[in-house]
Amino acid sequence: MERLKREKNEIHKPLKVIQFGEGNFLRAFIEWMIEVLNEKADYNGSVAIVQPIERGMVSTLQQQDGLYHHLRQGIENGKTVDEIKKIRCVSHAINPFKNPEAYYKLAEVPTIQLIVSNTTEAGIEFKESDTPGENELADTFPGKLTQLLKHRFDHFDGDNEKGVAFLPCELIEQNGDRLKECIVNYIRLWDLGDGFENWINTNCYFSNTLVDRIVPGYPKEEIDEIKERIGYDDSMVVKSEAFHLFVVQGPEEIQKIFPAGKAGLNVRFVDDITPYRTQKVRILNGAHTSMVQIGLLSGLETVKEAIEDEIVGEVMDEIIFNEIVPTIQIPGGDPEEFAGEILGRFKNPFIRHELIDISLNSVSKYKVRVLPTVLDYMEQKGELPKRLVFALACLIRLYQLRGDELKDDAENLTFFKDRKKAAAENLVNDVLTNHSMWGQDLSKVDGMSDSVLTYYNSILQNNMPKAIQTI
Repeated sequence: MERLKREKNEIHKPLKVIQFGEGNFLRAFIEWMIEVLNEKADYNGSVAIVQPIERGMVSTLQQQDGLYHHLRQGIENGKTVDEIKKIRCVSHAINPFKNPEAYYKLAEVPTIQLIVSNTTEAGIEFKESDTPGENELADTFPGKLTQLLKHRFDHFDGDNEKGVAFLPCELIEQNGDRLKECIVNYIRLWDLGDGFENWINTNCYFSNTLVDRIVPGYPKEEIDEIKERIGYDDSMVVKSEAFHLFVVQGPEEIQKIFPAGKAGLNVRFVDDITPYRTQKVRILNGAHTSMVQIGLLSGLETVKEAIEDEIVGEVMDEIIFNEIVPTIQIPGGDPEEFAGEILGRFKNPFIRHELIDISLNSVSKYKVRVLPTVLDYMEQKGELPKRLVFALACLIRLYQLRGDELKDDAENLTFFKDRKKAAAENLVNDVLTNHSMWGQDLSKVDGMSDSVLTYYNSILQNNMPKAIQTI
């Protein structure tokens, strides 16, 4: 089968976007949007993808000349969608660890307008210890970004017209504000000068964002059939649901730089992103995170299997409607209606969303996506939400049983590995009192220690169906 490569008449459009992250989500979300903008709104722009960590997929993307296919499947406006689009907007794919010269060269491109990122919840961080030597890359993503921006500032002599806009897609609160704060902290830590800091504050635009699209990624179960459809040997095919939503809170300038409305994309520019974020993160992402632990321990493999399973599906229904939805207040919105739509998306017959894939960084995901609901429920109801606390007990058991195959921060994986033979009471106490995991001591939450220990012992002593029924 023919290898993907650019045809002679495919000329790169002006480079307008730098994207940190070559993973499935951004390629099925941002690149797809840029492709639509090029087709329907004469955006006339291309994307440079930067690999943010040393191990990644940029080399595969390079082998395919930046080309790949996006498979969009699901139900949209009551109609079945089954669309394959060739994504052609990626003009550069760069590994800065192997080619730092190419990385810094991006800063010198005058047409750059936008920087997008998705480096997971743990990606936007400031470390005082991140002090790279001359010609060394910073450790953190904001550190590397600060280096790139400083190169741009110097190259264009602080030109006010060469500022850029930022659309970070990391699923943390106020992601744009947090990213800017990290950059400013590095400017001061590294003594890069007041002029550069002022250029960032005056000529760069940081937006807080919320992304929503289920992206299971590479469709390995059906890849042979897909390759027959597209006629290429594509190693970077990415599959997503049909639905998409991008909520952006930022200055008006961002709408000119990213003119999504001209292409009919579901992008909402709002004054306050908070209610949208709370609803989406707690219902969709919170349900996903809880489902991973319960589903995998129950021997299930996919979201659809979990939702349609008689026992796991029932407990997930109770988690969503009885424990998550009551904690959410949306002005003019209905969280219960949104939750019903989410269940329909979970059951998408086209999507095989592997639970093990969603398990990436489960500890930080529970902290960001589930724990706020647990604490709000406790405050409102005067008691813990039993099923969400049960999910925490399942998380602990999953890391004990399958820690070798889970992907998480090395510190978290080592923590559980070191306690492989710990007694249940000691293990639960160590987890709940681990401030670095949760940002607080969860053992001080009334009833938390006893509840998690009870559920953990139930999981140890019973099969999962019986453990679930004892909640």
